[in-house]
Amino acid sequence: MTAPLKSVIYRRIPRPDPALVARAAKFGVADLHEGLGDIAGRMGLMSPAMIPIAPGQKLCGPAVTAWNFPGDNLAIHAALWVAEAGDVLVLTNGGGHQGALWGDVACTYAKQKGLAGTVVHGAMRDVDAIRELGYPVWSTAVSVEHPKKRGPAAVNVPVVADGVQVEPGDLVVGDSDGVLVIPRALIEQTVAKAETRAAAEVEFRRRIGEGEVLFEILGMDRIVAELGIEVHDRTYEDDGL
Repeated sequence: MTAPLKSVIYRRIPRPDPALVARAAKFGVADLHEGLGDIAGRMGLMSPAMIPIAPGQKLCGPAVTAWNFPGDNLAIHAALWVAEAGDVLVLTNGGGHQGALWGDVACTYAKQKGLAGTVVHGAMRDVDAIRELGYPVWSTAVSVEHPKKRGPAAVNVPVVADGVQVEPGDLVVGDSDGVLVIPRALIEQTVAKAETRAAAEVEFRRRIGEGEVLFEILGMDRIVAELGIEVHDRTYEDDGL
């Protein structure tokens, strides 16, 4: 999102069905990414620069968005004010290091309020203290640069965070594999496909345990044959290469 014509705070977001959120929370980013599909899955996946501050973190909840002017974090305080238990804060200043968007005091309040976690496209600070709190945070940068609190600012409007379009109420999922944003309209079908995929992988593991070959379980042998790829039971040196 580019800088808004005027600062604005929307106190409410369109909320996804809580039952769908609970179903989605059973799966990791990988399963939901696959369930979202090739194009939407790539569009909704934040870059490898978005990393968790501690191992084993997970989050799943509707997005409360906050657009911050570089060097300012007024919007994150407004987002904390309007967010509800179970929500995920998605904060951006365009990804720059100017002015830390997130720190331990805000984190303490977010945890007390019952938020599901925070995703920071930009800088955060107080990493050690936040790790001790055990509150899930993902971030693209760490910097202690002091932020102003004068705006401009926008809360609960569509934003672009780490290259991903995020609308208020979209489902945000995070784990050690990264952060994925699922548009509200695609949550149900994404979760259903993730459930199907997870069930198939249970069967794959059973067959592996019985001694079957993964190359054949996944049908790679058929794909190789269809592509006309030659398979030789000899070394490349035997062919004089």
